[in-house]
Amino acid sequence: MNVFKSGFLSLALRKNPILSTRAQTLSFYKASGEEPLSQSSYISESFASLLDNCFDVSSLRKLHACIFVYGLGTGIFVGSKLLNCYAKFGLLAESGRVFDRIINRNLSLWNSILVGYFRTGHFDEVLRRYLNLKEWKIGLDSSAITFTLKSCIDLRNLEFGKGVHSDAYKFGFNADGFVGSSLVGMYARYGDTESASSVFDEVTNRDIVIYTSMITGYAQLGNHRAYEAFRVAGQMQTEYLDPNRVTLVSLLQAASSLKALEDGRAVHGYAVRRGIGSSDEVFQTTLMTMYSKCGAPWTATCIFDKMDRTVGSWNAMISCHLEMGQHLTAFKLFCQMMKEKLMPDLVTLANGILCCANLKCLLPGKSIHGYIIRFNVQLDMIATTALIEMYSKCKNLMQGRELFNRMEKRDAVSYDVMMAGYLHNDFVCEAIETFAEMIGNGTKPNLGSILGVFSASSDLKDIKKGKSIHGYVLRHGFDLNVEIGNKIIYMYAKCGCITNARQVFNRTRYKDLVSWTSMMMGYVYHGHSDEAIILFRLMQRQNLDYDSVTLITLLQAFSQLGCLIPAKEVHCHLYRAVLESELPVINSLIAAYSKCGRLDMARNLFEHTTERCLTSWNTMIGAYGMHGKCIEALMLFDRMQKETVDPDVVTFTSILSACSHSGMINKGVQAFRSMVEEYSIVPCEEHYGCVVDLLSRAGQLEEAYNLVKCLPSRLSTSAVASLLAACRVHKNTGMGELIATRFLDLQSESSSAYAMVSNLYAESGKWEDVARIRTMLKERGLKRTPGYSLIEQHGQVFQI
Repeated sequence: MNVFKSGFLSLALRKNPILSTRAQTLSFYKASGEEPLSQSSYISESFASLLDNCFDVSSLRKLHACIFVYGLGTGIFVGSKLLNCYAKFGLLAESGRVFDRIINRNLSLWNSILVGYFRTGHFDEVLRRYLNLKEWKIGLDSSAITFTLKSCIDLRNLEFGKGVHSDAYKFGFNADGFVGSSLVGMYARYGDTESASSVFDEVTNRDIVIYTSMITGYAQLGNHRAYEAFRVAGQMQTEYLDPNRVTLVSLLQAASSLKALEDGRAVHGYAVRRGIGSSDEVFQTTLMTMYSKCGAPWTATCIFDKMDRTVGSWNAMISCHLEMGQHLTAFKLFCQMMKEKLMPDLVTLANGILCCANLKCLLPGKSIHGYIIRFNVQLDMIATTALIEMYSKCKNLMQGRELFNRMEKRDAVSYDVMMAGYLHNDFVCEAIETFAEMIGNGTKPNLGSILGVFSASSDLKDIKKGKSIHGYVLRHGFDLNVEIGNKIIYMYAKCGCITNARQVFNRTRYKDLVSWTSMMMGYVYHGHSDEAIILFRLMQRQNLDYDSVTLITLLQAFSQLGCLIPAKEVHCHLYRAVLESELPVINSLIAAYSKCGRLDMARNLFEHTTERCLTSWNTMIGAYGMHGKCIEALMLFDRMQKETVDPDVVTFTSILSACSHSGMINKGVQAFRSMVEEYSIVPCEEHYGCVVDLLSRAGQLEEAYNLVKCLPSRLSTSAVASLLAACRVHKNTGMGELIATRFLDLQSESSSAYAMVSNLYAESGKWEDVARIRTMLKERGLKRTPGYSLIEQHGQVFQI
């Protein structure tokens, strides 16, 4: 009979737009032959049945009107059905109003409203209602705690989640399987595997869900601890629990991050034997990603070719090739997808733009940007950031900056990419200004931003800005990161503050190979090669491994000191470590042997090198020039051109220097003209310095002076120094005095500059000017660095 009445009332609701009065509603029950007033429970059941079978909002609102007429909306039975129905249609505001009118709400009703808000993605509302539930003091159950914890995960609100964890302990639900799974998932999401493991151990009856949560947590770490995912999977199988599709996906992700191909294959084999994931897009895509990252792209391609291709699978395949640095292959896949007329999403477009950025192809990148504008695609932050990167790498920085300025929201990655764009295009000051803008806007910088701004400070050699950024890093705890610590060491060393660099090095708790090598490089760069050698020996005493970069730095230290025997020992180290064939190593050995006086060994290494780069040629040409072998240097330069290797700035610096030391003025002038006219290389300070030195050594001081007068200040330091030294050699005091003032203006912070000018006046007998220069030296707080000589005896270097 109840079914009949429910259907009868449903039919009436469809025929009559609104049953506005109680009398109209009662007439339907009277027509059925029963008295509704004496059967109020039947009315409630009928409304409940109608609500269960309500499939449109219009009927729901009519039913709500009838329920209101009967005064049944405040009761738990009909009220809970009504709020669930509103929640089903996503009408959370109406659902909340129904909930608030219900009298004597029980825990089940509170759970209904929490579940409704959770399923529609209103996670912040779940947290608010959870706090209201606690205020009612009617207790909590596992359902309320579980859905609140899941909301904390989606909102990334760890602090609130920890409070809910405390409530779970208080009410005795910490060992509950559902609560435990949510807690494990929450802690694992934030990388707190220690807390996740502690919760996992407390749960008595562990099921597949909690095991999968724990495995997923370890897999998401993306570091060596991802191996723990496989350990937990083994433990799960000892409890006779079989992994499901989600478990296997997490294990494949762990294998990807570890690049553990054999483990990934084992998971794949298990899935095949159990028939899991063969037609599942997520599983197949994860499998494809695993093979790509583990160095088996051919297997990934086979999986991709066999699966039903969707936008998601195309995106995964393109992303895999991008991550492996195969940008051209990735771009070809992007073009192939577009030819198949699949509608790309934002991920696809962002991947295509990144391909163009890495390939430095502006026109295809502009075409994708045009597609976005033509089809009115609403860009998200990731796609906009990809466009900024593309324009920056393609030397179209202004377009990138315009996009950056138009962004309504910017995150640390956006600022990071903009800073990298400025650095890539040599706008170092603008990179630092962008960092300051980011801090001013309240955006917390990430690792990339901090590393980028330290690189900018190092390039500028601006110690004030460097110290300011170092202060920020210390205040916000970034100094604990090894990479940032290494950048700070490098920054101080590059800016000439070698003592500060060593202090940072000593205070760094966790030093890696880069830390030691950076400090050694700093010492070598500033001529403290003995300190670099001491540091390397300390490194050996601590049984630390070293690589080719460390040994190259050590080689440079020995070559600076002219120590042949220790340089040979390093060569033996490189040979035993099978590093001798690396091109940077060969170039360093050529430079080292030439500086240690063994030009024959340097030439032998060069001639036996099968593949030479431009640096190899430059190093050997520089070696000939250093030893006064200008003819050999010029012959090698001609041979280099015949082998179609284009010279660069360094090549011409070495050629001009060689001509200068040999007094070959005509060859030097010819090389300078070739550099400017044939190779369109803009002369730099070193080139002008070499030309002035060339003219000065040939006694053509007037020509050298006229050249110096035409140079702007930024290009004249080296040239003025060369001319001043020549004036002293040729006893031309008058010209020397003319350029002495200009030289001191250019090198006001250099003690060697004051020494050169003082010596010039001393040789002319102008002792008053000597006293004046020495007074200026003292007033500026500068000290003269005494000269010294080095001699090697029995493998040891002595300073005299």
